[in-house]
Amino acid sequence: MFRPLELFIGLRYTRAKRRNQFISFISTVSIVCIAISVTALITVMSVMNGFDNELRTRILGAISHATVSGLPGESVQNWPRAVQITDANKHVLGAAPYVEMQAFLQARRPSGALVRGIEPSEEPKVSDIGIHMVEGRLTDLTPSSWNIVLGRELAMTLGASVGDKITMAVPELRATPMGSVPRVRGFKVVGIFELGMQEFDANLALINMSDAERLNSMTGPTGIRLRLDDMFNAGLVAHQLADQLGQVYRVDTWMDSHANFFSAISMEKKVMFIILSLIILVAVINLISMLMMLVTDKQADIAILRTLGSTPRSIMGMFMVQGVLVGVVGIGFGVGLGSLLSWKLPVIVKWIENVTGVTFLSPDVYYISELPSKLLASDVGWVALITFLFSLLATLYPAWRASRTQPAQALRYE
Repeated sequence: MFRPLELFIGLRYTRAKRRNQFISFISTVSIVCIAISVTALITVMSVMNGFDNELRTRILGAISHATVSGLPGESVQNWPRAVQITDANKHVLGAAPYVEMQAFLQARRPSGALVRGIEPSEEPKVSDIGIHMVEGRLTDLTPSSWNIVLGRELAMTLGASVGDKITMAVPELRATPMGSVPRVRGFKVVGIFELGMQEFDANLALINMSDAERLNSMTGPTGIRLRLDDMFNAGLVAHQLADQLGQVYRVDTWMDSHANFFSAISMEKKVMFIILSLIILVAVINLISMLMMLVTDKQADIAILRTLGSTPRSIMGMFMVQGVLVGVVGIGFGVGLGSLLSWKLPVIVKWIENVTGVTFLSPDVYYISELPSKLLASDVGWVALITFLFSLLATLYPAWRASRTQPAQALRYE
């Protein structure tokens, strides 16, 4: 903690710029550079958070936060009891059974697909596919209707649209006079959805769960999909349900199925933070230059203060006050501008697109057509802290040089 003398003189040096306007200019440039660097880092981190959140939302709109399944290759035993136990967990918002299988689809063109049998009335509890329907409704998947809903990319690959007939073949063999052949069934396309993720739009098809059971010769669902109040509680809930359900059930989470993908996004965010922190380091170099010139300019003042009894530590504190003040002012402007820019960035980008006619994220190329932004207080805090530490370190060497000034040598030519 600085004593009042160091703080008073340090602030006086900050305000008094009549003798050397160039030092004042460098000080202003240092503040501007730090503010721009902090603004850029906060904005980029917010955009990274926005993409991460958007991808999580879209992926978890098709898959579930957690899944209860039976032993490999078997259906879930006594699944109504399993649903009852999962619903009793305070973190579970909804549970819905499903049947999942790989199938071969044929319309105008062939394609493989992941076919999921669902209960249309229960599906909204665990996924957002119902609100992403481009055509038709999930409620059209009634039992024994042999209707099907396709992802938009999958429908384009098959060359099918609503009302068309498609043929599905599943790897469940049945005996015939001509030998074992796969089960084949005709379906009518009653809906098309678009989640905005290639993984699901190009590979997922939905049918009624009872139709899937009959087609795949199953007597129960493949598993039970769960939606939680907080997706980051998935690991905790999985352990709790595994203990309650017993060994004949297996509980998996979204972290298990997409761990590598989200780890890559997290690593990319960390790397971007480190790289952009170097921009702040470059901006802080201006602060070192300003303080070194200030020390040279104030040699006589330093000598006089030393002859009046100021200690080297006191002299060092005076110049650290000015350097830290420049850093704090730059951080303050940077945090304010960065937060405002991150908050309004989608609107600003949309305005620039309307004015220039240039589309930054074309819907024909990218599944996320609007630039997302999510401002987190933790990111702002880390950016401000890192910048403050850089500014504090930048003041140490110039302040140390000032404290080593010898009064006799400094006043020799005064």
